[in-house]
Amino acid sequence: MIFVCYPKCTTCQKAKKWLEANGIGFEKRNIKENNPAMEELIDWHKKSGLPLKKFFNTSGLLYKELGLRDKLPTMSEDEQYSLLASDGMLVKRPILIGDDFVLVGFKETDWKASLGIE
Repeated sequence: MIFVCYPKCTTCQKAKKWLEANGIGFEKRNIKENNPAMEELIDWHKKSGLPLKKFFNTSGLLYKELGLRDKLPTMSEDEQYSLLASDGMLVKRPILIGDDFVLVGFKETDWKASLGIE
């Protein structure tokens, strides 16, 4: 599994501790240093089953500076993917990528269900 995170993010820190406490192995990837490519984002989006908007870090400074709340609804999917691929700080995190699932944001109940933990 790949754990995509921003080390300074408290939610990412919480998710990392949770993975470790549950004995789940993962490869850590810093989203700021290694931004997801457009192809990865497309694949993750399809695997996640989530609306593309859920991949945006709506509480981030860059999202707000760019006025994306008003712009996203009029953008095409390709434009949104391209924007997400341009800067890791626009992407919601953490993201956990497994063989057959992608989890965006840390919701313990969702993570437990996807990883088969009771």
